[in-house]
Amino acid sequence: MSSSSSSSSSPPCPKKMITLKSSDGETFEIEEIAALQSKTLENMIDENCASTPIPLPNVKGKILAKVVEFCTKHAEAGADAETLRAWDAEFVSVEHAIVFDYILAANFLEIPTLLDLACESVAEMIKGKTPDEIRKFFNINNAFSPEEEEDVRRQNQWAFE
Repeated sequence: MSSSSSSSSSPPCPKKMITLKSSDGETFEIEEIAALQSKTLENMIDENCASTPIPLPNVKGKILAKVVEFCTKHAEAGADAETLRAWDAEFVSVEHAIVFDYILAANFLEIPTLLDLACESVAEMIKGKTPDEIRKFFNINNAFSPEEEEDVRRQNQWAFE
């Protein structure tokens, strides 16, 4: 018999940290368990062995900081669903330009929970609004002439019923 016992308590392993580098050069550390919510980061971690900062050329530092916060919150053990829903609602209670940045980052990083949350937020923003109200809200110029717009409405009458 060996004198070492497998039941002896060994010191806990340190949390593995991943360094991310935003498009504007800011670096952020995130626990690997939180980073793995991103399919893109999961692939990069596997390929890169996470020894150097992972460059994210499509995500600015301001948004990456929030994405790291989101992933960290969603990776916490024991967070109950109701508390997490309330936290998520607060997370997307920002100006709509930031929500769109969340969508772009979540899409690039392949984080389905963040992508769904941000898209639901945009859907709530436009719910019940007319096309003109939506264009005004998001500052979108109408590319159609009045005649073209009427033609589109006629062709897609089902959408207005």
